[in-house]
Amino acid sequence: MKKKIGVVGTNGLPGRYGGWDQLLNHLTLNLRERFALTVYTSSHDAVKGLKEYNGAKLKIINLKANGYQSVFYDMVSLFHGAVKYDTLLVLGTSGCIFFPIVKLFGKKIILNPDGLEWNRGKWNKNIQNFLLLSEKIGIKYAHVIVADNVHIQKYISETYKRKSELIEYGGDNASFVKLSEKTKNKYSIEEGQYAFKVCRIEPENNIHLLLSAFSNSNTRLILIGNWNNSQYGKELRDQYSSYDNLTLLDPIYEQQTLDELRSNCGIYVHGHSVGGTNPSLVEAMTLGLCCIVLGVSYNIETTEGKALYFNDEEELGNLITAFERGEINTNLYRNIMKEIAGRRYRWSVITEKYAALF
Repeated sequence: MKKKIGVVGTNGLPGRYGGWDQLLNHLTLNLRERFALTVYTSSHDAVKGLKEYNGAKLKIINLKANGYQSVFYDMVSLFHGAVKYDTLLVLGTSGCIFFPIVKLFGKKIILNPDGLEWNRGKWNKNIQNFLLLSEKIGIKYAHVIVADNVHIQKYISETYKRKSELIEYGGDNASFVKLSEKTKNKYSIEEGQYAFKVCRIEPENNIHLLLSAFSNSNTRLILIGNWNNSQYGKELRDQYSSYDNLTLLDPIYEQQTLDELRSNCGIYVHGHSVGGTNPSLVEAMTLGLCCIVLGVSYNIETTEGKALYFNDEEELGNLITAFERGEINTNLYRNIMKEIAGRRYRWSVITEKYAALF
């Protein structure tokens, strides 16, 4: 009989946006023959009438997976899962305050706390304190902890004196798509002549810094994200939408369209300052893109110190200027990033590591 695994803490399936979504997609696709997987899914993100996806059952919870409702969403999911399944894979920390009770049910708890969620700039002090407390409880009571970056692993070891399993992310869900004439004309772009970025529009991703730097350049930037989900995103879009070289697009969930725009950029810009191994960066590396990356420890580790780095707007501006003048050997950096990704960031390897924990 297959072991029963409940996955708690995400928006659920089908995955639409973000790193958890790709993790869920590949866990369910690669492990459905060996484990009975159930993914808790928010009714606000679920497809009406869909009860199964990639061979995994969907348990629909009538709460939002984000914001203040996420705590109650995780609570309901955890207590239901503690009764029904052999192992709980918990992604994120907002529901970890319930672990002391959940653990009494005798089920195995595997926690991936993500990248210091409490330290994100979008939260006020009260929410940060709550998330930090929840992280402490989660790491104390989980049977197994997963870190997605060496520096997250070090943080867990130094802060909580606990060992963790290092499991990063795959990037080989991204594939090269040739730039069509239709897309060239639609966005006024040529292969290798523009910059690209896809991410959640949040302060810790330094969208304000990226837009300011590119607004003072001649290079087109295509930036895809959830602009309407926050005041931060709405204000930035209003401020920069008038610049001819800035193309600010809503989320694109169709993989081929996303990959076409991403595959053919001259430089991929990554401004994430919080978190561990970021899935969008890993995907860019898999595609062999020339990556210009904020020089924080997580990003340097992910790229093995071999990308191009900036620490502020001036340094990013200098790199953009160097790109415009043809002073960056983009092919060299493309090859380096692709080699690293092929060696480290493959979903077949990642999902096998989770299977071993299950």
